[in-house]
Amino acid sequence: MELSRIEQLLEKYLNAETSLQEEATLKNYFSSGNVAPHLQEYEAMFSYFAFSKEETSTKPIQLNTKKKSWRWMSVAASVMLLISGAFMVNSYLEEQKVKEQYAEVMNTLKLLSTNLNKGNEAMASLYVYEDTVNKILKTK
Repeated sequence: MELSRIEQLLEKYLNAETSLQEEATLKNYFSSGNVAPHLQEYEAMFSYFAFSKEETSTKPIQLNTKKKSWRWMSVAASVMLLISGAFMVNSYLEEQKVKEQYAEVMNTLKLLSTNLNKGNEAMASLYVYEDTVNKILKTK
């Protein structure tokens, strides 16, 4: 086989562009024992590929057939749903309580304002009375 053809195939192989037939040609060349000196470094690589292809594992594969129990996950989700529901109800009740307190304070302030306005009106009539008394006393 021509050395230039092997070099071309090797270049294609290193660029991952070879076909299976071309890889078989390279494998045959490097396993023949008659390899050009400048290609000796690739001979070890191809012999390793041939060796590793023959390797088999004697270790048995144990599959984990135990299924995970999703029951606990559903129980935990249910508990979290109940807890979040309780917090939502509690926050709703707190909000209603705050609204009631606000309405009560507003009513109290309205009552206070009404009474203060009545007091101001009474004071205004007293000022009118006082002014009238002062006018009468000054004229005499």
